[in-house]
Amino acid sequence: MTRESTEVRQAQIKKAVLEIISDEGLHHLSTRKLANKIGLSEGAIFRHFPTKRDIIKGIMDDVENDLLEKLKNIVIRVEPSNKKLFSYLCANVEYLKLNRGITILLFSEATHLGDAELKEKLNLILMQQKLYIKKIVEGGIKEGLWNKKINSDDFAIMYLGIPITFNIEMILNNKAFVMDNFCKKMYYLLTKTLEK
Repeated sequence: MTRESTEVRQAQIKKAVLEIISDEGLHHLSTRKLANKIGLSEGAIFRHFPTKRDIIKGIMDDVENDLLEKLKNIVIRVEPSNKKLFSYLCANVEYLKLNRGITILLFSEATHLGDAELKEKLNLILMQQKLYIKKIVEGGIKEGLWNKKINSDDFAIMYLGIPITFNIEMILNNKAFVMDNFCKKMYYLLTKTLEK
């Protein structure tokens, strides 16, 4: 077997964790199963991540570095807010499709472990997404696209339910869940809510 860098092995471990959770459920996640999936020994996994908590923290770091950075770039683009909202929603959904199981892992483990740092990190991820949505909505109101009476805070909370529910639906109804035009359907519902 090729000797890979720590960064490559860490990425493989995090990906395998999400795949096991998505395909078999969180209760089936074990270091043995993880080692078999990647083709490493259990000891090798612990060389790359000393604890389960470190794997979860690594996945949270990825959410910050990959998803939040992408979403931020959408928010700061110079374009109409309705286009930003569609791009934002689709970027969020695409990230979740590629990282199935992430919502269940983050919410169950950050809260289950009772780890204040992980809870705070998860809270910051959610609050940042909420802030971004609020900026898009407030921008659309200023542009005259959407109803001035819309409370951007309430809308952001409602929006956050979409990606979370999407990820849970993908896991619970793996084969039966049809994602055709999901972004377009959800965007239509969101813009109906924002209409003047």
